Amino acid sequence: MPAINLATLLLRSARVFPERPALALGTGVTASYRELALRVARLAGGLLEGGLAPGDRVALVMANCPQYVEALFACWQAGLVAVPINAKLHALELDYIIADCGARLCLVTADRENDVAALAGRSGALARVINVAGADYARLLAAPPTLVHEIPDDALAWLFYTSGTTGRPKGVMLSHHNLMAMTLNYFSDVDEIAPSDSILHAAPMSHGSGLYILPHVARAALNAVPESGGFDPDEIFTLLRAQKGLRGLTMFAAPTMVKRLVDARRDADSDNIKTIVYGGGPMYVEDAKCAMQRFGYKFAQIYGQGESPMTITAVSKYLHRDVSHPRYAARLGSVGIPFTGIRLRIGDGHDTPLPPGEVGEVLVRGDTVMLGYWNNKAASNEALRSGWLHTGDLGVRDEEGFLTLKDRSKDVIISGGSNIYPREVEEVLLRHPGVLESSVIGEPDAEWGENVLAFVVAKPGMQVAADELDALCLANIARFKRPKYYRFVAALPKNNTGKVLKTELRKLLQP
Repeated sequence: MPAINLATLLLRSARVFPERPALALGTGVTASYRELALRVARLAGGLLEGGLAPGDRVALVMANCPQYVEALFACWQAGLVAVPINAKLHALELDYIIADCGARLCLVTADRENDVAALAGRSGALARVINVAGADYARLLAAPPTLVHEIPDDALAWLFYTSGTTGRPKGVMLSHHNLMAMTLNYFSDVDEIAPSDSILHAAPMSHGSGLYILPHVARAALNAVPESGGFDPDEIFTLLRAQKGLRGLTMFAAPTMVKRLVDARRDADSDNIKTIVYGGGPMYVEDAKCAMQRFGYKFAQIYGQGESPMTITAVSKYLHRDVSHPRYAARLGSVGIPFTGIRLRIGDGHDTPLPPGEVGEVLVRGDTVMLGYWNNKAASNEALRSGWLHTGDLGVRDEEGFLTLKDRSKDVIISGGSNIYPREVEEVLLRHPGVLESSVIGEPDAEWGENVLAFVVAKPGMQVAADELDALCLANIARFKRPKYYRFVAALPKNNTGKVLKTELRKLLQP
């Protein structure tokens, strides 16, 4: 039985709500749902007329822009595979990904056109590079419209390349079925969406924010992009004030972005914000409390990864505002309970299920779990062995089923034979009023195996003393977990999605 093509989500919304605004750049609406559906059908036709065939890969090296939405849906309508790539990657990284996926066409924004054009002809199958603001793209849009392509059950929709912090990036194969399940899970466990609502894509559309295009298109909501194409708190608050069409606003934000929103424009009106979905890294309890003091109970947390996109567990808005619950703090520090239809298990080193209260690897099974890694059977078999996705994350479930992440398995510090989870130490350090950020890693030690080392960023204009941090740790965690050394730095190294790069911190320890 053929799977349902994701392009039908747009087609349905265009039929039911043809005049609803679909896309906006800054304060200006650029397309209604009727117009977007027609552009997508023509673009899909142009891609097929240009020599592409269903199953071919189309790389998207694009900064956030309204064309991102139509490019994704045109790929799907034509039966093609979209390969959204972080537009901030180095040219060598782009070269590897484009060659690995065998993309024949790359759609770009002007900022990366020259870099990607230099790869054409030598990066695998890549033959054409088209600027979405240029004449060639306009010619694609002038093609006769094509109908939605019927697809097999395992047809690929989105090829997501991992960040590659521990080696070459791997292409996560996500099918139409995977992403349709993710879309339905958004409605069941994250938030409701009305046609009058909107989403602002200030986070990269090549990652989480782009995935949330799907539920918003399915409900005929507005997909808006800041004119800068990126995340700037002042621009966001100015846009909220100027553009009253951005009502019922949702944003996807990494925890570092949430912190910046909290710290900016304390007097700014945020009434139009309906939901801020955060994920992609740990949101420390103190930061979550500060965010709710600033914006109210408008937050939902998701835990997922590229291999199960945006969908493993969630802490709903209801749970965020259930402050009278006796375990409220523990729930807030968790990543919630599994999404509807998702099975979750904590396994030991042999994949044997562990009872509540014991730490092990988070294993996942469900309709959102990837098909495997592109052209990498060995890695696929390892990640999906025994029929479970092995996330590489360590966690523990309580008696109520709430999952608390400890760390990535590779980040656990083993000192004197005892496991130390960096996040637990980081949570304590952040209670110091002068600490803005912290990141804890293990430093090799001949006697103990590893010592605990904390990198600390102080808040502007404030001083933090090591003995104060020592006292804070001794008052809250076991002595053996206390950092042996502190290194005060101006900033923590992060990737383009805001995750702290502990690999870069470890390099600082090398002689």
